[in-house]
Amino acid sequence: MTKFKKTPYKVDVRDLINRPGIQHERRLDLLVPEDLGEGLVAVKAGSTLEADLRLEAIHEGILVTADVSGTASGMCGRCLIDIDLPVQVEFQELFAYSSDEAFEFEVQDDHVDLEPLIRDAVVLSLPFQPVCRPDCPGLDPETGLRLAEMPDQEPHEEPDPRWSALLEFQASTDISRGEDTHAETDREEK
Repeated sequence: MTKFKKTPYKVDVRDLINRPGIQHERRLDLLVPEDLGEGLVAVKAGSTLEADLRLEAIHEGILVTADVSGTASGMCGRCLIDIDLPVQVEFQELFAYSSDEAFEFEVQDDHVDLEPLIRDAVVLSLPFQPVCRPDCPGLDPETGLRLAEMPDQEPHEEPDPRWSALLEFQASTDISRGEDTHAETDREEK
């Protein structure tokens, strides 16, 4: 038998076991022991997650319904400024009374351990490429400055060398149009 270690993520369900139809609601403030998430954004260690729980006793075990909220911190994937994003996840999971059942989680020592469920739900809800705002223009590729701070500057685009023949053709037609316009102007003046 494993040694029981009490953590804030382990919820006592002793008063619900084998009492189908009974339910309790609880609100927990959970201290995050280590960063939840990798990459550009994560719920940082030491921050708090708020969990609203509904624990229902049913014949097979304890049905846990949770609404978890908190804040993730990191960097914008386009302009690299610091950002904070709200995290809001919901899940429902059955904790079986015995390991004979075909369920992934079980009630152990009259407790349900919510840590793996909360960790997985939060990490999966985090964006892969977080942005400070949906229309973030990112960084200027030449200067590395944030384009949002330079609204007057037009992005400079180099023409594709494969189109150079068309650009020369366009330039020659523009010149010939200019000559035609000058010729018509000269005729009108005479």
